[in-house]
Amino acid sequence: MHPSLDFTQARFNMIEQQIRPWDVLDQDVLDLLEVVRREDFVPPAQRLLAFTDIEIPLGPSGSGTAMWSPKLEARVLQELQVKSHDKALEIGAGSGYFAALLAHRCRSVSSVEIVPALKLLAEKNLKAAGISNVKVMAGDGAQGFGREQYDVIVLSGSTPAMPDGLLHQMASGGRLFAVTGDAPAMTARIYSRNAQGVAVQDLFETVLTPLVNAAEPPRFKF
Repeated sequence: MHPSLDFTQARFNMIEQQIRPWDVLDQDVLDLLEVVRREDFVPPAQRLLAFTDIEIPLGPSGSGTAMWSPKLEARVLQELQVKSHDKALEIGAGSGYFAALLAHRCRSVSSVEIVPALKLLAEKNLKAAGISNVKVMAGDGAQGFGREQYDVIVLSGSTPAMPDGLLHQMASGGRLFAVTGDAPAMTARIYSRNAQGVAVQDLFETVLTPLVNAAEPPRFKF
């Protein structure tokens, strides 16, 4: 059987068996999963695992960096309610896949990556996919990056505490996705900025590897 036929069926199964059951019902998001070829963003050795319900390791051995599971990618994209005029900031480019999903939904994406090998990987994958509205930058964005404000901000790793630096980078009406807390009790949240300040919506519990240099809450010393 031709490999592309296998991927077509595997993609269909991923959407129907993993993603829809996790309350991802936004048809625009589901359609986008057909357009952006996930198999082109996973390491070649893991290509056959592109549509399985697992995190796929990336980067240097032991770095802990991994692609999110497909259902998490789809759910976060749905929860962020990305619009065509939005400007997005991603902390942690990884393979470039989530940036590619964002790029199809919004005006521009700035993706910050602290691991040099992953910056190059994301750039290579995005270029091969013909995506031109993502800029991948080398840097540490775990507690904020630059002074610009964004409509959408995504942290691809967890953070024990939510840094004020990133909250201040949310534009009016902006949304930020982060997984906060310490293992094994982490919470996925959407932060949104309105006229009264910043509102927080708890989504679900999960566990993600922390960002490099993630913000720590004050710890009591005895």
